[in-house]
Amino acid sequence: MELKTKEKAIAAMSGGVDSSVAAYLALQQGYDCIGVTLKLYGGEGNTCCSLNDTEDARSVAFKLGIPFYAFNFQLEFDEKIIKKFVRSYECGETPNPCIDCNRFMKFGKLFERAQELDYDYIVTGHYAKIEKHSDRFLLRKPADSDKDQTYVLYAMTQEQLAHTLFPLADLQKSQVREIAESLGFVNAKKPDSQDICFVPSGDYGSFLEHYSGKTYLPGNFTDKNGNIIGKHKGITKYTIGQRKGLGLSSSEPMYVVQKCPETNSIILGASRDLFRKSLEAEDINLIAADSIPCPMRVKAKIRYGRGEADATVEQIAEDRIHLKFDEPQRAITPGQAVVLYDGDYVLGGGTIK
Repeated sequence: MELKTKEKAIAAMSGGVDSSVAAYLALQQGYDCIGVTLKLYGGEGNTCCSLNDTEDARSVAFKLGIPFYAFNFQLEFDEKIIKKFVRSYECGETPNPCIDCNRFMKFGKLFERAQELDYDYIVTGHYAKIEKHSDRFLLRKPADSDKDQTYVLYAMTQEQLAHTLFPLADLQKSQVREIAESLGFVNAKKPDSQDICFVPSGDYGSFLEHYSGKTYLPGNFTDKNGNIIGKHKGITKYTIGQRKGLGLSSSEPMYVVQKCPETNSIILGASRDLFRKSLEAEDINLIAADSIPCPMRVKAKIRYGRGEADATVEQIAEDRIHLKFDEPQRAITPGQAVVLYDGDYVLGGGTIK
């Protein structure tokens, strides 16, 4: 009798506890796994791809008894993620590079490498769930709503969803740590990463100037009527909704309401000026359907960690949507993603214009 060959999987191991436990669970489910760390950025320090993280991933792979490799995608990361990050800030946007990293690296370059090496699946430690309904793969919220990462996964394609495993889908974070401790993983109590991996200091303005070699010129702060009320230190140092670090005194708190790169100016206003009821988004990716039946009632999330809001969406072009909220939303920010939900399922998403 011919024995069935085990399906093969590449476990993407960042060195964190989530991806480590995901690799273990994939093994328990019968997959023939190898562990892989992606070398994405050459900087050192407290990042998701530092030498310490690689060694943590290697240690876990050794304990699991699986081969371990490091794939060097630094050139691709620089081109697809960092350069886009810089361009977006220069255009007055506030990008989310973690979404692009998932889109172009984990489920882009790594997915391509898995296919080249004849592996059936990619395993990651994301908190999300994949379900197949009829002939379509859907992305669903996980059991642990506090760790829900579907927002950063909205750009996944049907092919990627078909060849991805999320073993943590039905677990709470506390259970993941318990599993890691019971197995003696070196990273069982390791804190979750919080910052953008290539800007661990959080000082985006300094990073942009250092990386680009440019000096971003000071310009004017204006009110919404165009009156000059102060000077800013460079348009890349600010984001929509920012209050701290403006260097102004006024009778009421002032916030960044709009960035105008064409005039190198920034419009300030009161908190009430940050609220808008609608947005347009482009570069749309749909998961639950090929197109949006218009108009459609949805829940929409405009920033990672932000709650969802009731809205009506209309698809106004193949790659563009218009969204109208029931209630005004604070600090809708160009460059961030808007992700649409139909109940627990991700309908799709795009980049806010």
